[in-house]
Amino acid sequence: MRAGMNRQVLGGFVLTACVASVAFAADPIQLKFPLDCEIGRTCVIQQYVDHDPSPNAKDYMCGTLTYEKHNGTDFRLPTTAAQRAGVNVLAAADGEVVGTRDGMPDVPISTVGAPSVAGRECGNGAVIFHGDGWQTQYCHLAQGSVLVKKGDRVTAGQPIGKVGLSGNTVFPHLHLTVRHNGQAVDPFAFGAPEGSCGKGTSLWSAADRYRLAYRERQVLNTGFAAGPVTMPQIEEGEAGRTPPTASAEALVAFVRAIGLKGEDVQRLSIVGPDGKVFAESTDKPLDRDKAQYMMFVGKRRPPAGWAPGPYRATYTVTRAGQVVLEHSFTVSL
Repeated sequence: MRAGMNRQVLGGFVLTACVASVAFAADPIQLKFPLDCEIGRTCVIQQYVDHDPSPNAKDYMCGTLTYEKHNGTDFRLPTTAAQRAGVNVLAAADGEVVGTRDGMPDVPISTVGAPSVAGRECGNGAVIFHGDGWQTQYCHLAQGSVLVKKGDRVTAGQPIGKVGLSGNTVFPHLHLTVRHNGQAVDPFAFGAPEGSCGKGTSLWSAADRYRLAYRERQVLNTGFAAGPVTMPQIEEGEAGRTPPTASAEALVAFVRAIGLKGEDVQRLSIVGPDGKVFAESTDKPLDRDKAQYMMFVGKRRPPAGWAPGPYRATYTVTRAGQVVLEHSFTVSL
């Protein structure tokens, strides 16, 4: 077996790593979940690797949770407030750090006047070499949070930084790219035949595979407010931060979902303490797939004031008459 030197430029990282030149494939790596969060509650998977070689895009389940030429997995936090509070990024496997970058500001590229990230799309991050041609790359880490340097040995689960907004990003998330012999691979479907759906080998540890099960649509944020809400308020974590009280001028329920599909129909309703619906809204079928979507519904305080007790909001998504997503949440007045 001969080892060759493979020099790569990875989103602005220039690094050199040993890659084994062998006539057989190495055993697949086993990865651990790379964030200190609860998947499905305090973080979600927003996008997967694109498996479609055409100008279209599809994820490993032939779904829509990706975009053209996306080469990694995006683990998203629900708000920028959660990002500012600090969420650790963890090494997915034992290995050696072969490249890092820090110092780029946490500024979404959608911000007016945001600095150019050309050639540095990954933002702050790290690349770890795991042997047998395997690498992991961690992008969009928070400015000043990178804890490792080139040459460091790390173990699986070790903090290497925090989730940020650096580089080419518009929401707080970790972009994880897995490479084998210099080629990006999908950790959910390693070796999947082209054109297949749900095939290939999962690279995740047995303990992580269940909680990382594919979810076509997900609820990202819910809550109650004392008036209408906006998408920026939800993204900042301001909406619903202070629950309405019995003296609130209005009672509004809001929800933000991701992964919605064209023709999905959304309904949001609020049931009062008497068990009757007192506010509801049903949107028209979506005209196209939506990476994220927000809706709210509510009413002003009645003349007699709010009846004391629990108010329950229910968000339902139907498709062709079938419920494909449902989520309920409550507040007490």
